[in-house]
Amino acid sequence: MITSTRLWVAAVLLALLSVLAPARASLLVLSYHDIRDDVAPKGDPDPYAVSTTNFAQHLDWLRAHGYQAVSVQAVLDARAGRAALPDKAVLLTFDDGLRSAYTHVFPLLRAYNWPALVAPVTRWVELPADQVVPYGPRDFTRDDFLTWAQLREMHDSGLVEIGSHSHDLHRGLPGNPFGNQTPAAVTRIWNDAGGYEREADWRARIEADLQTSRGLIEHHIGQAPRVIVWPYAAYNDVANGIATALGMDLSFDLEGRAQEADLGLQGEDRADQASLASLARLLMHRNPDVRDFVGELRRDLSLDGMRAIQVDLDYVYDADPAQMARNVDVLVQRIQDIGPSHVWLQAFADPDGDGAAEAVYFPSRHMPVRADLFNRVAWQLRTRAQVRVYAWMPVLGFKLADADLQRELQIAATNANEIPRLDPGDPRTFAIVSDIYAELAANSHFDGLLFHDDAYLRDDEIPAYGDGVPAARTQGLIDFTLALKTAAQRWRPKLMTARNLFARPVLEPASEAWFAQRLEPFLAAYDITALMAMPQLENADDPQAWLRTLADTVRATPQGVERTLFELQTVDWRVPAPLPGETLRVQSRLLQAAGIRHLGYYPDDFIGNQPTLEDARDAMSARAFPYLER
Repeated sequence: MITSTRLWVAAVLLALLSVLAPARASLLVLSYHDIRDDVAPKGDPDPYAVSTTNFAQHLDWLRAHGYQAVSVQAVLDARAGRAALPDKAVLLTFDDGLRSAYTHVFPLLRAYNWPALVAPVTRWVELPADQVVPYGPRDFTRDDFLTWAQLREMHDSGLVEIGSHSHDLHRGLPGNPFGNQTPAAVTRIWNDAGGYEREADWRARIEADLQTSRGLIEHHIGQAPRVIVWPYAAYNDVANGIATALGMDLSFDLEGRAQEADLGLQGEDRADQASLASLARLLMHRNPDVRDFVGELRRDLSLDGMRAIQVDLDYVYDADPAQMARNVDVLVQRIQDIGPSHVWLQAFADPDGDGAAEAVYFPSRHMPVRADLFNRVAWQLRTRAQVRVYAWMPVLGFKLADADLQRELQIAATNANEIPRLDPGDPRTFAIVSDIYAELAANSHFDGLLFHDDAYLRDDEIPAYGDGVPAARTQGLIDFTLALKTAAQRWRPKLMTARNLFARPVLEPASEAWFAQRLEPFLAAYDITALMAMPQLENADDPQAWLRTLADTVRATPQGVERTLFELQTVDWRVPAPLPGETLRVQSRLLQAAGIRHLGYYPDDFIGNQPTLEDARDAMSARAFPYLER
């Protein structure tokens, strides 16, 4: 797993392409599923089916434009320094073990003399004649899947590598007390009688599954698999480690379109196997014809704009489970109707609104658990509303269950209005907070982290931190947050990062001394800097002029436009009262006209429809026009 390199901001979108950098030779990895003759041109009930004609046209276009198909062995050789990959290398992969890999794909591979990877779910290859597998729009029977004889024939041709797609991890398991089905490979199974599956039991389950798959492939094919393709792209570093121990050094997911990797660092054998773990793939879905296919390959994701809505889970929570379920449905439907690209979802409880976590919405040893709610809502948003979900988490603002420890660690603030925060210079603080982040990641499925606006230090707070040097204090808090990311990333790989930044350090750089925040190092450290572009919060006399000045400052900063999201306010907290919906529309258009690419807002009152659906959609939808009415 790559832990030290930085993914580009645009990599958070769901259309995915793998480009591996240091060798200067790109590796395009394509992910296919079913290849059939009768796939509808558009709107087929199986969104992952591709017509035989379109697939053949993909191959024709790739060959005509200089792409060279490579095998798994070629990738492994490049990593070991035995041979470099050709320019414009492409690896074809086929998931699930569907019969069409033999009947429709294999003849074309032989005709083109192109290698490929086929990764079956071994339980489905062994499916009894009287059982079915729910697969897309219908139940698949034994005849829909490959046989061992067909897999052996493809392997013996020398063109097809047989990898593992697990034995029985291609399904959902109960992932929380509310019964949500989440991917088996990363789910700590919930049982009403016993609670969550222990980590040791989860490890044993994953190892047993991969051992079974490995044993069956080795027995029937004559070669153990060297590749693991994770079902649903759901995996973690621990699972990758289990696969590596079983000889599956190369793994694939679907997360991330562009990434840096070490493939081709000739002969440098990295112990962490970073270059071979979790290579991203471009998923072929909705039956792309050659125009759609080429358009996706040539699409510049760096030009895509992020649209984020920051959501209080405190508004979803209700002591009445029935009402809470209704609140979840209202939220998910509203997000689906608005169509942002991201939701920054509160993972902590702050009912008194002082900015510090009094409890959390996931299992924790260190904090009270208000409700085990975060994973449920995050999964619903990801699967139903099709958005990327970031866990919005405090950095220092925690009220620990241990009151004595809280008193020892809490910063002695000179202003009663300051967020209660823990001392970042005390090793006990990091030990506790990193543990909390690991607990969140081990029990939830999400895409990134939003570091809360509690990550600041006044100039009169802990003067010894960073030796009192503003830049060192800023960097110290940055390093603290990145270490928290590392703690979570063990369980949720490829996490993106965003961090709230006050506007004043941008407009008045000298104020870094008062906040331990500054734009330039934020841009270097995080995928997105969530700039609190809130003129009413800053008591701006002319909100529009203030926003233009802020936009001009960011635009003049290297990487400012690429890595800064302007987060607007929808409530005037001085009153307090909602701002007119027209304000959000006007400000979003003003910022876009000023060249700002990424926008968001906070808060969203999904119960009270504030801002209105129309206003929110006009300002924050990431969809193409025209919008679909519902």
